[in-house]
Amino acid sequence: VQLQASGGGLVQAGGSLRLSCAGSGRTFTSSTTAWFRRTPGKEREFVGAIRWSDNNKFYADSVKGRFTLSGDNARNTMYLQMNSLKPEDTAVYYCAASPSSWISGVIRQTNRYDYWGQGTLVTVSS
Repeated sequence: VQLQASGGGLVQAGGSLRLSCAGSGRTFTSSTTAWFRRTPGKEREFVGAIRWSDNNKFYADSVKGRFTLSGDNARNTMYLQMNSLKPEDTAVYYCAASPSSWISGVIRQTNRYDYWGQGTLVTVSS
């Protein structure tokens, strides 16, 4: 599976961006895909995930109510709509995929994902 993340950029605080993660080589059906982010000096942080088997979505508390996940089965693509962006959202965002449908207790763990995209930089200015 290859993942291609795109959509990052520079935006002012309060603005919006939409990230895309396109998958090839395997469909997302019956799998789990997720977004993580990393800032310098910190570990990769869970942002959100879609469990495609039941279209259930999970969010980190820090983005709940501001970020929205969606998926397009036909395009094998996952989207992350980010609204009301804050400077602390500045990070490199990575999409990840797993062939398994993970339960909520482990879906936030980086080691559950086998495939990773290259990352896209989001910079939010104050």
